[in-house]
Amino acid sequence: MPAAASAAPIDLRSDTVTRPTPAMRRAMAEAEVGDDVYGEDPTVNRLQARAAEIFEREAALFVPSGSMGNLLAIRTWTRPGMEVICEQRAHIVNHELASMSAIAGCLPRTAAAPGGILTWDLIEPLIRPKVYYYAPTGLIELENTHNLHGGTIYPPEVAEDICDRAHAAGLRVHLDGARIFNAAVALGRSVAELTRKFDSVMFCLSKGLGAPVGSMLAGPRDFIEQARVGRKLLGGGMRQVGVLAAAGLVALEESPKILHRDHENARRLAEGLAQLPGIALDPRKVITNIVLFDVRATGRTAEQLCAELARRNVLAGPMDKFMVRMVTHYDVDRAAIDHAVAVTGEILGARGAASSA
Repeated sequence: MPAAASAAPIDLRSDTVTRPTPAMRRAMAEAEVGDDVYGEDPTVNRLQARAAEIFEREAALFVPSGSMGNLLAIRTWTRPGMEVICEQRAHIVNHELASMSAIAGCLPRTAAAPGGILTWDLIEPLIRPKVYYYAPTGLIELENTHNLHGGTIYPPEVAEDICDRAHAAGLRVHLDGARIFNAAVALGRSVAELTRKFDSVMFCLSKGLGAPVGSMLAGPRDFIEQARVGRKLLGGGMRQVGVLAAAGLVALEESPKILHRDHENARRLAEGLAQLPGIALDPRKVITNIVLFDVRATGRTAEQLCAELARRNVLAGPMDKFMVRMVTHYDVDRAAIDHAVAVTGEILGARGAASSA
């Protein structure tokens, strides 16, 4: 029997699709606000202070998006004509519109790393000699968890070694920690522990934490003050934005407590998908909330399979020609996971039966 149709789409395209919780909506409705460009929004100020406290930093800045947070870090730590060392499939290279080049005037200098996890042995050869006709190395960037490698996590000792060696070489290290709370939950460590040696950290409120809008940039006080100027330059100066910061405060305090459910659901999803014909996937590598799987052997492209899933109310994202991504979040429960696996199985089974007829 075909699985029953779901009343609402099961949206596994990203954890950015979460809807604000009732607690977030109440906080938004009741938020005390002021003009944040003047630094007078009390709710924004509380959010920034709380983020800085949790990450054990001097200061933090509320920004509209993670992409802006990363760009502000690059723009603040570097100058035009410099290079930024990062992993080949890093989000800042593949999904941020080349903003480091178009706006900050920097070039990415990349290395491919197994699982997206750079080591100093991969980074050191990319550091430019201090010769005037080379573009100087301006910054090293790491991503934790690593989106395009399936939510992989940096071993803390590897990240700390990179930071120590970079600092010895006179270089800064920025962390794209869009999903750093997922890494912290998976490792049983605090975000402060995992990020302590980085010079700056960006993390998203609007992904697994579930806030409707916003990210945070944290670091030294003078760095944040410079980033605040850059935020205004980029059009990110916001007015009575406490209505959004209020949801961010709820997300920051409450959502990390339930991220383990997303990880459990992702593993369940991976284990189910791995049993289906034509799907290449190792569930043991799924440790946070991102599931990547190869569909080459199904006889379909990723785009074709995602289109078939969408017609059955299951939404997933094609990442390249044969790679599909599904991301778990708090709006998708275990029953929805099982339904998504069943629908995928029906599609693949139907194709197989037709081919052998």
